Amino acid sequence: MGRARYLILSDVHSNMEALQAVFRAVERRRYAGVLCMGDLVGYGASPNAVVARLRRIKNLLAVRGNHDKVCCGMDNGGNFNSSALEAARWTHGKLTAGNRSFLSALPRGPLEVLPGVWIAHGSFPDEDAYLFSDFDAYQSFRAGDFWLCFYGHTHFPALYQETPGGVDYVPLAGDTVEVVLDAKARYLINPGSVGQPRDRNPKAAFAEFYPESRRLVVRRIPYDFEGAAHRIRRAGLPANLANRLQVGS
Repeated sequence: MGRARYLILSDVHSNMEALQAVFRAVERRRYAGVLCMGDLVGYGASPNAVVARLRRIKNLLAVRGNHDKVCCGMDNGGNFNSSALEAARWTHGKLTAGNRSFLSALPRGPLEVLPGVWIAHGSFPDEDAYLFSDFDAYQSFRAGDFWLCFYGHTHFPALYQETPGGVDYVPLAGDTVEVVLDAKARYLINPGSVGQPRDRNPKAAFAEFYPESRRLVVRRIPYDFEGAAHRIRRAGLPANLANRLQVGS
């Protein structure tokens, strides 16, 4: 694997302002691959711009999220709240045929991207399940033979580590958090959400992973959330989808 470096993204949710900020922050860096745990679209007002930008990445490895499925017409969103469903229907009507086709072709997770390293949207056994607790993590560890699985869906940065002593949660709070992973432990890691953070920190979240050194760096960066919120309001989408960007909830 050499000195390869991977960019880790999740839950962009049609927020082009946040995605642009991430790419500006890393524009001088070269990556062996970009790993994305789904939900490229939904909630936000720039679905085509976000999908088009990610489609340009030749070394992108991505899985689908639940919003991707609903927005491209693969699922009816029966379990969505009213704001999420309204945004999904709006997005479906705005997506170009090419972008809709790209989303519908995204594979179901989990997907192995490196030996022992996987990506999933929700949990390892269920792409739509939320991983919020030690018990949720335990179920994922039991469901697959992986060393590391990156996941998304919750919009909360989190690290769960399994050792012979059990499963432990490690918080990933702060603008820069660096962790060296233990080759003898197992991990479930959520880098947080690029486009709709929910941990009371409005900054865009992403991570970088260095397989050779087993080093993970989780980063938070400011972006123009006022601009993203204004775009949502101008599109006529529910106001709460704009308001939450300003507080990270």
